[in-house]
Amino acid sequence: MTTIHDAAAAMGPGPLTEGGLRQHIAPLFSRALAGDKARREIYLANHSLGRPLDRTADDIAGALDLWYTDMDGAWSAWMDAMDDYRARVARLVGRSRPDAVVPKTAAGQGFRAVLNALPHQAPHVVATAGEFDSIDFTLRTYARKRRARVTWVKPDDTGLFHAQDIVDAITDDTDLVMVSHAIFATGQIIEDIGAVVTAAHAHNAEIVLDTYHTAGVLPLSERGGLDELGVDFAIGGNYKYTRGGPGACWLSIHDRHLRDAGPAPAGSLYTLDTGWFAKHNTFAYERPETPELSAGGDAWLESTPPFLLPYQARAGLELVEAIGVGRLRAYNLRQQAVLAEALRSRGIEPRLIEPRGAFLLVPHPDAMEMSRRLKDAGVNTDARPCPSGKTAHVRLCPDILNTEAELHRAAEIMAGLLAPR
Repeated sequence: MTTIHDAAAAMGPGPLTEGGLRQHIAPLFSRALAGDKARREIYLANHSLGRPLDRTADDIAGALDLWYTDMDGAWSAWMDAMDDYRARVARLVGRSRPDAVVPKTAAGQGFRAVLNALPHQAPHVVATAGEFDSIDFTLRTYARKRRARVTWVKPDDTGLFHAQDIVDAITDDTDLVMVSHAIFATGQIIEDIGAVVTAAHAHNAEIVLDTYHTAGVLPLSERGGLDELGVDFAIGGNYKYTRGGPGACWLSIHDRHLRDAGPAPAGSLYTLDTGWFAKHNTFAYERPETPELSAGGDAWLESTPPFLLPYQARAGLELVEAIGVGRLRAYNLRQQAVLAEALRSRGIEPRLIEPRGAFLLVPHPDAMEMSRRLKDAGVNTDARPCPSGKTAHVRLCPDILNTEAELHRAAEIMAGLLAPR
């Protein structure tokens, strides 16, 4: 059986090509591609649920086999797999140490861990009005219970956010800044995150960066990574671009917030979202009056971790690492350009925000209905309202498994649905 590393190496260095991907990488996805064929579907929702590799099923089965054969002895191998997962994510996003990555079952869980580590009972949070629903809903719920005060940074009339507006909203009263690196609804990349980080720290505030639409899309580690960028915390997951499915997410923490084992030093951040795996000497079952935390990022663990998490994410992370995020990014942008031109040639003007993540937009007054009609016609997309509230967009995300012929066919189908009746 061809390994992921061997398949990637067989393509050679340099820019990715459709021929190389079809010959060497597509065979690693035979089950997902067979599903596309059975559904008679062009899958362009790769920005939503990523298509899994065949090996993902084998990895998960291997984790289950350990349970059957070794029972509680499986925990040694399971925890080794978790350590490997943490190291892979750290390399992906540019954290200097693996334990700076804390496994979570949802990015929102990681965000709440930070929110519940802040010293004030009702911290002042600055957030954009374009955060993903989980973050938005959490903040509105905390505000409703008077557990947070939230300043919402609004987009401009076109639905775009500007770093300067976020900077201007940060004051000496701000405890936390929550901002997405790429806005989930539009794919807009907030370019000057460095200025937001600088402003937050100038006002003694922490910053959380949502990287769900940039980890695995932008070559973060090649640009110095999250450590060099200086973000205190980042959240993300493997559901989309690294093909790990739901339940495989993470919180990452800057070195300055990682401590030695023992009681938390005065003034340090430690979360109320905790459990016995965050304890120093976890399996000693000691109960000192003052809680003693594990060292580094382990202090941010909670209770017994979900053992399947690293197995479901392993193959996708390995593929992204083997090919390289920079090469994947360049190929995705070329695919977007092909799709955009295919749409234009059929009378559809896509919205191409610069800079943007891995997907492009087609404005439509009833984008949800258009996405449903596309699905019925054999093109799997999704739709989201624009943050400005003035329109909505169908989101289309090409992927290394999509052929150029599929992109042209998808544009033809969309044009047929949009033609006057």
